[in-house]
Amino acid sequence: MNPRIMNRRSFLKSGSALAAAGTVTPAALARAVAPVTTPGGRTILPINRGWRYSPKTSEAAHAVAFDDSAFDKVVVPHTNVRLPWHGFDEKTYTFISVYRRPLNIPAEAQGRRVFVDFEGVMTASTVYLNGTKLGEYRGGFTPFSFELTKHIDPSGKNILSIDVDSTERADIPPFGNEVDYLTFGGIYREVALRIVPQTFLENIHARPMNVLGPNPTVEVECFLDRAPATNLGALSLSVELRRTPDGKAIAAATHKLSAPTPTEHHAADDDQAAGALPPVTPVPNSFTLTLEKLGSLDLWDLEHPNLYTVHVQLLENGKVIDEDTRRIGFREAMFTPKGFSLNGKIIKLHGLDRHQTFPWVGQAMPGRVQRQDAKILRYDLRCNIVRTSHYPQSRHFLDGCDEIGLLVLEEIPGWQHIGDKAWQDVAVDNVRRMVRRDWNHPSIILWGVRINEAPDSHDFYTRTNAVAHSLDKGRQTGGIRNFFTSELLEDVFTINDFGWPLQAPNHPLYLNTEFVGHTFPTKTIDAKERLQEHTVRHARIHDQIASNPQYSGGIGWCAFDYNTHGNFGSGDRICYHGVTDIFRTPKPAAGFYKSMCEPSEEIVVEPAFHWSRNDESIGFTNAIICSNCDHLKLFVIGDKGTRMVAEGGPDRKQFAHLKYAPFNFDLGEGLRDWGDLRIDGFIAGKQVISRSYSGKGVDHAFVLLPDDKELTADGADTTRVVLRVNDEFGRVRPFAADAITFHLEGPADLIGDNPFGLIGGTGAIWLRAKEEPGTVRLTATHPILGKQTIELQLSASQPEKA
Repeated sequence: MNPRIMNRRSFLKSGSALAAAGTVTPAALARAVAPVTTPGGRTILPINRGWRYSPKTSEAAHAVAFDDSAFDKVVVPHTNVRLPWHGFDEKTYTFISVYRRPLNIPAEAQGRRVFVDFEGVMTASTVYLNGTKLGEYRGGFTPFSFELTKHIDPSGKNILSIDVDSTERADIPPFGNEVDYLTFGGIYREVALRIVPQTFLENIHARPMNVLGPNPTVEVECFLDRAPATNLGALSLSVELRRTPDGKAIAAATHKLSAPTPTEHHAADDDQAAGALPPVTPVPNSFTLTLEKLGSLDLWDLEHPNLYTVHVQLLENGKVIDEDTRRIGFREAMFTPKGFSLNGKIIKLHGLDRHQTFPWVGQAMPGRVQRQDAKILRYDLRCNIVRTSHYPQSRHFLDGCDEIGLLVLEEIPGWQHIGDKAWQDVAVDNVRRMVRRDWNHPSIILWGVRINEAPDSHDFYTRTNAVAHSLDKGRQTGGIRNFFTSELLEDVFTINDFGWPLQAPNHPLYLNTEFVGHTFPTKTIDAKERLQEHTVRHARIHDQIASNPQYSGGIGWCAFDYNTHGNFGSGDRICYHGVTDIFRTPKPAAGFYKSMCEPSEEIVVEPAFHWSRNDESIGFTNAIICSNCDHLKLFVIGDKGTRMVAEGGPDRKQFAHLKYAPFNFDLGEGLRDWGDLRIDGFIAGKQVISRSYSGKGVDHAFVLLPDDKELTADGADTTRVVLRVNDEFGRVRPFAADAITFHLEGPADLIGDNPFGLIGGTGAIWLRAKEEPGTVRLTATHPILGKQTIELQLSASQPEKA
């Protein structure tokens, strides 16, 4: 190996950072529930349990001797208040609360440095250790850290406390004007202690290069943080590329280092606490090693999301003193005038925008639930891309996208408003933290560096774009706007276009990032005309996008219904803009996205209607069906036997350009004799699928559909349980609106209403594990169809040691 090494200390000098939050430390994020200790001595200790919480704070609450026994005992992720799933006032959660937790700093921390790492707290956090204020971090969607080392009580009794300001502060993006989504409150992502040597690996950026060439390489940039006034021996770095999951090393490089310059970490002062311009983020030293002669590599793509691990060790005098890993994938992803290219193949992008909020608990859902959203998008909706509207989302969601082959456009917090210079400084820092946290994810193909639908701001967007490019030269940038005369400073012109027809691309690299959504809100209980029209509006946009290769693709608004402010939505604080409802259960338009996949992935037949007599204002005259078959036959089975009422191919008159276009059958008088519906699907003359729907109008069965059967008893692990009333063929009965009552036995909490009123024949609740292993039994009772019971097994979790 001939490693190439580089010292680059000025990579963060553009722009300013946030107040006293220390360096950006994605390396610090706890990657497992269990404590992680490397042979070199790095220790990651999750501290998600054992918190005490009060919705009211006071100066006294930060004192070590303060009696918090009256506070609630909570586990992170935690929302500051449980809410109804709709029809509530956001002022319910906009207050300042306090969290306290005793810390058991292990003896091996002596002589090392100790940091506390927060993955996400909404919206501003003032952090204390043993009553000493460490500083304030302003921002709810990006990670931050504080160094505790100098403030630790060596006796072992340490108290970490945090004032969490969940108000909509005008000095923090996305606020300053009214926003069409809710941010909720609390410590809603995980927290960890990180114990590292005096000089440690602060971050790793592994960049696959020349992926499609004969000699691919990986540039591994290692960022070192050195405490001031520390002596160092001879330092070196060792890097290995390992296959996942067998861990076999396929390439390695080592190199001796010059001594890194000490990294200054700043403490808060009164001016910063008052909101003055914050200090510059500490600038770690960076050193780059190149891994060569990699041999045969498996590329990362949509069908085969192959992953590798980069393992880095920092050595002093030949002894490992720190080590860390990053997961990567080998792929070439770029927007071109011919469309989006993945590994040299043009792929038309079709996806949906995602809000990360959930009923009752807002954003406070753990990793399993975040990953489930990725699975819903990839497998239930068959999307190949998702946009993280309008903020960086959970690392668990992004990990899930890496693992299943779902592309990501990730963007910074914001919505239509740009604040003053200090506000813009925060937004620039959001770009920095987003990129440095997520730059190793192969699923991410575009950085969104504008404030969603905000006006042009040349100087501000020059800064945001420059920061993204300076940190990550391997990815293009975009910025979501909603007007065509907008100045383009980024690489890709990304635009929300809710008109019909779409405007023609006005730049060589062009991506549609919102359509339909708020222009045609649709509920699961709406009439047939609206449900079909909702489906048609999504389909015709994608048909136009398919007509011109310069449209790289389309990301529809949106995947899931979501909570919003009173000036938006449908009058109950919900935007019914999704192709699924807020519980992630599908509306008919979801079937169109599902039908865009290849039959080799899944053969799809999804009617854009509920099968019921006369639920159209002038009778059931036409049937729109989304399918990737090339021929369908429709049969009605009634008292007079089985009659074929329609057959034919896709509607090429209305959808001339879609590979798999919806079918549109004019049934006319064919339904005079009612009955059950059967749809048979054919590909190349061979029947490949048959689906039936009851015409009886009878609620037949009540079912429970859990996403998982096993959880970890860590106090946070959670799974969804879908509730449905079905016909005799297993299809949802959309007019069932019964009250379901629950009886829960075992160590779990129910997240949801009890009783819960079905909406459109369905709905969902979530079950959250407590901290004891055992069996959880949920019995749900339908007033007519009786009881259904499911069991979950909760396995013991690793204890938290801090």
